[in-house]
Amino acid sequence: MLANPVMTASGTFGYGTEYSHLFDVQQLGAIVCKGTTLEPRDGNPQPRLAETACGVLNSIGLQNIGVNALIKEKAPIWASWRVPVIVNIAGETIDDYVQLAGKLDGVAGISAIEVNISCPNIKAGGAEFGANPKSAAEVTAAVKAATSLPILVKLTPNTSDIAKIAMAVAEAGADAISLINTLRGMAIDIAKRRPLLGNITGGLSGPAIKPVALYMVYEVAGAVEVPVIGCGGIATASDALEFIMAGASAIQVGTASFINPRAPLDILEGIEQFMKKEGIKDIAELIGIARR
Repeated sequence: MLANPVMTASGTFGYGTEYSHLFDVQQLGAIVCKGTTLEPRDGNPQPRLAETACGVLNSIGLQNIGVNALIKEKAPIWASWRVPVIVNIAGETIDDYVQLAGKLDGVAGISAIEVNISCPNIKAGGAEFGANPKSAAEVTAAVKAATSLPILVKLTPNTSDIAKIAMAVAEAGADAISLINTLRGMAIDIAKRRPLLGNITGGLSGPAIKPVALYMVYEVAGAVEVPVIGCGGIATASDALEFIMAGASAIQVGTASFINPRAPLDILEGIEQFMKKEGIKDIAELIGIARR
């Protein structure tokens, strides 16, 4: 149970420690750390970021310190915090996810796992785990069996029917579903006549994707019984309230933190002000109200 509905989005808030000198991060509902893999990763070649109209393309490539360093260096700090920390995990095979979940199980300071199924499944020719219900359910069930921690499954929008994917992971044991991850895109440097990003393609995030994310949250919230966590282009309290009214029990703030490091706290305060103005005592009164 979260103290409030505002979380940070994986990959945009580091390990939480990077922002702790700017504001009290423990006022948030939860912190989701950057994507974590079995081994440390240097990430993709530069350039990795490109601004777009109302958004940003990123091709970081899951640069991270690896799960063992996370357990040794970061978890002890989180264990002293009151805010729950959720570890986002990423792998190229189901066994990668299982090993990650097993290593994180029972570690003090880690409250839950967010399973990133937007990763390329190398045993399926590089297709994303979240691209079809079968593979999405398989990785969810495998992680669920490997840990006693609650698991969130983060869905990719790069699929033809996100509601079917959501139903599959819910049936496979997901405790909650977060969506959406970034949309696939690219940019071209017209002076160099070449793709701007070193990896050619990247993930589009920011306000530009909010209408897509909001629609997908609305669809998924109507298809599953587990809690839904909305993410994608949330920059203001009004944005967050739209997602909550669409059916999200909580929201994640991502790209907005790059522009305003205090964005998650500003959004939380804005939600509280709205509730006070409207005489709403419990956020549950607003969850899914646009669906009724």
